[in-house]
Amino acid sequence: MTQDKTPAAALSPQTSDVPQPQIVASCHGVDVPDSPYLNETRIRRINESRYEREEIAGVLSVVGPDDRVLEVGAGIGLVGAIAAKACHPETVLSFEGNPQLIPVIRDLYATNGLESRISVRNAILVAGADQPKSMPFHIRKSYLGSSLLNPGQRPSQVVDVPTADFSTVCQVLNPTVLVMDIEGGELELLQNIDLTGFRAVVIEFHPDVYGVPGMRSCKRALLDAGFVKQEDVSTRKVWTCVRS
Repeated sequence: MTQDKTPAAALSPQTSDVPQPQIVASCHGVDVPDSPYLNETRIRRINESRYEREEIAGVLSVVGPDDRVLEVGAGIGLVGAIAAKACHPETVLSFEGNPQLIPVIRDLYATNGLESRISVRNAILVAGADQPKSMPFHIRKSYLGSSLLNPGQRPSQVVDVPTADFSTVCQVLNPTVLVMDIEGGELELLQNIDLTGFRAVVIEFHPDVYGVPGMRSCKRALLDAGFVKQEDVSTRKVWTCVRS
């Protein structure tokens, strides 16, 4: 066999020519590079571990080395990245409907060397019969309010986003933990998905979108599926629950 005689120095990346991302925040060991989606307030909240605090606390409490995490609604990628880095799961697969966030998310993963453990897809998870191949997604000025839904018909940029079947994704990934924050879309999804394979769920509810009765329906779906709320890391709007 012919050996490669290329000097080691020639194989080393020439980092001096590669622009390095500007790190503006850090949370639970995950560095956050600068992006148009960060302002002074958001950066401060991330540094103070107050950004998505309840979801992150839930993830840290239930995700372990043997888990495969399905994240529905990645945002800027921070919650999933913390799960991947701090909890050392087998894998994390994230879905995000806002196509403008995908480069930001992947940049965050790359900055922290997490590409082998976590990935993101620009798709909307759907369940039930006769689902469309794509769905309109509302992008708002604040990415935190971008959603499939548009209560009050607020101004938004509407883009068509491809869908992915929830059950098919689960057949391939065989996930054990579900993390979900999709700005109100969770109500319909919970009414149509099979949670049998999951041992834990971390979810944010949005009663401002579907009202208190809708939030109760979400919680009932989880309880009926055999999950128990973990009081020490749950609030009224964010539940961490494990299978009883």
